[in-house]
Amino acid sequence: MNRRNLLKTISLSLGAGIVTTDVLGRTGENSYSYRIGENTTHQPLSKPVTVITCGAGSRGNVYGDYATQFPEQLKVIGVAEPVAFRNEKYAKKHNIEAENRFNTWEDVFKKPKMADAVIISMPDNLHYEPCMQALRLGYDVLLEKPIAPTERECRNILALAKKTGRIVAVCHVLRYAPYFVKMKELIAKGAIGEVISMQHLEPIEHTHMVHSYVRGNWHNSKKTTPIILAKSCHDLDIMKWVINKKAEKIVAMGNLKWFRRENAPQGSTARCTDGCAIERTCPYSAIKEYVDVVGRSHVLDIPDNVPDRQLAAREKLKTSDYGRCVYRMDNDQPDHYVSSIQFSDNVTASFSMEAFTAYHGRRTRVMGSMGDMVGDMNELVVHDFRTKKETRFVPDAEDVAGYKNSGHGGGDWLLVKDFVQAVAQQNPALLTSTIDESIESHIMGFMAESSRKNGRVMEVKV
Repeated sequence: MNRRNLLKTISLSLGAGIVTTDVLGRTGENSYSYRIGENTTHQPLSKPVTVITCGAGSRGNVYGDYATQFPEQLKVIGVAEPVAFRNEKYAKKHNIEAENRFNTWEDVFKKPKMADAVIISMPDNLHYEPCMQALRLGYDVLLEKPIAPTERECRNILALAKKTGRIVAVCHVLRYAPYFVKMKELIAKGAIGEVISMQHLEPIEHTHMVHSYVRGNWHNSKKTTPIILAKSCHDLDIMKWVINKKAEKIVAMGNLKWFRRENAPQGSTARCTDGCAIERTCPYSAIKEYVDVVGRSHVLDIPDNVPDRQLAAREKLKTSDYGRCVYRMDNDQPDHYVSSIQFSDNVTASFSMEAFTAYHGRRTRVMGSMGDMVGDMNELVVHDFRTKKETRFVPDAEDVAGYKNSGHGGGDWLLVKDFVQAVAQQNPALLTSTIDESIESHIMGFMAESSRKNGRVMEVKV
């Protein structure tokens, strides 16, 4: 079947004009593979956009790695990172000159402006001040979510961005995932009629929960941000973005039920390396996670030239939080969280964040007057009540190497690509996740957390 007939066939099954020309081809009966087409607003660059990365951890490397693959578009010329191992590794990867390597973000802004933009990918509690300083010095900013730990700080960044005219792109990467782009497109074109309600699930996956929110950097909400922002502001944002409605009210419940001292099994110890009697049968064993599998052992900062990485990992677990018993951490993040949202035009939605799943990747159901859609980021299935037909859409997304299990569906580098163009053209309209667009979902998160703690329905006022 040629491309024109293919598009005609899909249009007949879902209604004329529903599907754009980014469809690749038929993969089965009423099943189609697609990728997001080239953005026609993008222009050839005469020189790469230059950036300084503040925070050379996992996310800083994801965004920075775009420069290693597309050096004609992006060049990293500086790094601020207090962990010497990470600083050295990042500087070597990007050939950063010694005078542009900094221990702290404060050191960056002691110098006059020396790049087009700054990537801020530090811990949540270190987003606000460097972003404000960057804007004052005239930098555009790629800002990891959440924007800042408090509503006031988020609003201050928005106000300063407007005052200075600088670009602040918030890393709501799900907006760039082909799966959600297609979902939004189909809804906007009436594939399921008028949206009535929505259900959205974020299954964190049990070992990811432990890695990041029990042992990891975000285990203490008071030192970082509440999990509804640290993890799930992605989800609040994508819900409102896909259905294109304003949030009006929100109510939330949830708590920390399992990862508590009273649930520690008999025979367990303070660390998994202390001779814990149940370590081999514990699903949350640090030895299983970082020594046996080494899937997430990059957080232990083990040099590449170490002859025995497993032995080195085991030694790191003896002193790092990553080796501590999950039942004996000073964590306070809820391990289950549910929220109900009232959007404009009487659209309702429910959101559930769950730690205790064997799988990851968002699950979404959207119910409309003329059909519904169900998806898990691997495919989107659209049911048309009028024709009784079912159509499957399978995204062809390129995930960042080494970050394929992020659950971001290929959105990471597509965001960076748009950011580069927005900075080069000085046009924030080339981005879908500017701070103007992203702040509403943060306010939803702050109100959800207030509701969870106080037991009240909260209004969302942008």
